[in-house]
Amino acid sequence: MSKPVVITTAAPSADEQLARRRRKYVVMMACRIPCLVLAGLTAHIWWLALAFLAVSVPLPWAAVLIANDVPAKRKHPVRHLPRRELSPGESREGRRE
Repeated sequence: MSKPVVITTAAPSADEQLARRRRKYVVMMACRIPCLVLAGLTAHIWWLALAFLAVSVPLPWAAVLIANDVPAKRKHPVRHLPRRELSPGESREGRRE
């Protein structure tokens, strides 16, 4: 016996996906601002300021890549019902000819 297709596993709508991607972008870009501020505040400790800058430089690039990444569509196998053998003289509609 095969399992039925569950409709609750449907992918989120395009609007929901866009909202989720926007949130990810905003969060990543919001993390960049404190990194830049901390780099300025710790300028007297050069290695710490450089570390904050090193973290903040690739953030816009990564944020754009993640925000533009659309989830792959899931492929569900198509399950067909087995065909019933027809008796002689019977049509597909189930009526005798």
